[in-house]
Amino acid sequence: MNIEPALKALAAALHGEGPAVELSAGPHGDPVVSLVETAGIEDAAVVVRTSGSTGTPKATVLTVDALAASSMATAFALKGEGQWLLALPVQYVAGVQVLVRSLFAGTRPWAMDLSNGFTVDGFTAAALELTDKIRFTSLVPSQLQRLLATPSADTLAVLRRFNGILLGGGPAPAALLESARDAGIRIITTYGAAETCGGCVYDGFPLEGAAVRLSDDGRIHLGGAMLAAGYLHAPGLTAEAFTEEDGVRWYRTNDLGELDADGRLTVLGRADDVIITGGIKISAAHVQEELEKFDGVTAAFVAGVQSAKWGQAVAAYVAVSGSSHRASSGDGADGAALAEEWHRTLGLLAPKTVLPASALIMLPNGKPDRLAMIERLHALHQGK
Repeated sequence: MNIEPALKALAAALHGEGPAVELSAGPHGDPVVSLVETAGIEDAAVVVRTSGSTGTPKATVLTVDALAASSMATAFALKGEGQWLLALPVQYVAGVQVLVRSLFAGTRPWAMDLSNGFTVDGFTAAALELTDKIRFTSLVPSQLQRLLATPSADTLAVLRRFNGILLGGGPAPAALLESARDAGIRIITTYGAAETCGGCVYDGFPLEGAAVRLSDDGRIHLGGAMLAAGYLHAPGLTAEAFTEEDGVRWYRTNDLGELDADGRLTVLGRADDVIITGGIKISAAHVQEELEKFDGVTAAFVAGVQSAKWGQAVAAYVAVSGSSHRASSGDGADGAALAEEWHRTLGLLAPKTVLPASALIMLPNGKPDRLAMIERLHALHQGK
């Protein structure tokens, strides 16, 4: 993948020698560079679209100072700067940050071939091309899951060679993290958003210069020098998402969390993932966690669907493997069998509608496509 034009445009923007840059993926995966005018926003360097997993993507404007603060804090947390492997699409913040961190560090990134999407062989081959003694990459949980499903000796070797693998974009199953660490792979879980230049909380703790607080209703607020300037041409949305108190800017997320006595953040799930079914409040994140403990379930997505009887009904789109349940999307018989089986174990938490498939529906950045799966679950449940 040819990343030279993207690196050149990003370098000019970071040095104040050109307009802000927005990257997108071309037909063969190569980055396509667009120059963006950001009137009214000084020092703008990069425009990144939010994932759009829950609605229309927003154009998030990241400044030179915010990106510099993020890169410096990342290097401090990882105990050094090194060579980065690009394994994510460049149009999303985790992908563009691989290039930005490399430019700030003065190191040369290496990009895997994403023309046919993410593949284990492609990742392994690209990782073998790295030359620096200190190596990093960023992945999402679905990518790590594929890498560890039936890893070859070469794949395990290159994974162990990384000084750190940032894992973000969504919650990672505990079993996946345990498998990675048992294999000697150095995983750092990250939490953040495009609005915070990507991950700003590593393994539960904010990076240097970042801050975490909870509102009275448990919603997570992220603050610090790495916050975006706002959304391009959307002052109303910017005012809703960003506030300033005592000289500190805060970004109001849509996630709920807990802070322990040591200040470690645990993300509990989305603020809108509470399903009220028959008058009982159920956390979709908690149901997902329980479903992923069952044999054969590699991933799950849980949501509430309209129900004439319950108001909302718990529904689950599940990725299943093995021979016990045929993994064909839309196979109602298999879904009914799973729903009955889980009802005996989980009781009220059990989904009333289950749609099994070989994999979750994913966006190009590796995040679950919530809207697409909710639409299919609504269609399957039919308002019962």
